[in-house]
Amino acid sequence: EAPSEPRSGRSAALRARMEERLLGARFRYLNQQLYTGSSQDAARLFRADPAAFHLYHRGFERQVRRWPERPVQRIVRYLRRRPASLVVADFGCGDCTLAASVKNKVHCFDLVPLSPRVTVCDMAKVPLVAESVDVAVFCLALMGTNLQEILGEANRVLKLGGTLMVAEVASRFEDTHAFLKAMTQLGFRTVSKDLSSSYFYVLEFAKTGPARPGPAPGLRLRPCLYKRR
Repeated sequence: EAPSEPRSGRSAALRARMEERLLGARFRYLNQQLYTGSSQDAARLFRADPAAFHLYHRGFERQVRRWPERPVQRIVRYLRRRPASLVVADFGCGDCTLAASVKNKVHCFDLVPLSPRVTVCDMAKVPLVAESVDVAVFCLALMGTNLQEILGEANRVLKLGGTLMVAEVASRFEDTHAFLKAMTQLGFRTVSKDLSSSYFYVLEFAKTGPARPGPAPGLRLRPCLYKRR
């Protein structure tokens, strides 16, 4: 009977490795769908399969844990330096770490409710009245092919002079200058930009007015696709 124990242990380890590979493959597939489809496509995907969002979030957390700093903590520190009376909209809030870390009122939006705080919706159509929030946040959440529509929604809900905070994977930016220029067409002025990290950039904008009509050609971000390991 004694030799069966090592064999049982090896079998369990092999099964665990296979399950991990399957989860990794599923995460990569979901990740590709999110970055290469529209926000409407993403909403339909997770409406049909809510469990897939939990799997995606697990894979996402594994990736970010390898970074020396979590971008959401940068946003937390920023808000803690600002008045707690400011109302915040967190687009793509995940598990609501931001809302749980600050005293501000935070409207949390995502495709699936990982927390009771979450309002489920398409990020291009959030249930807020126009000019009702002081700060809009996209923390690793600028996914989808309809970026102009999504950022236009942030402009809609922000008060004039309100703040837009964007933390995004550094390698997604093809041309940072062109991206910032395109943001002016969407009604935003660049306040500050931190491009010092090789992992993610943090950009701060102020709303100057409504978005101007027409396409913003410089508003491009590469898909964040993960290779099989």
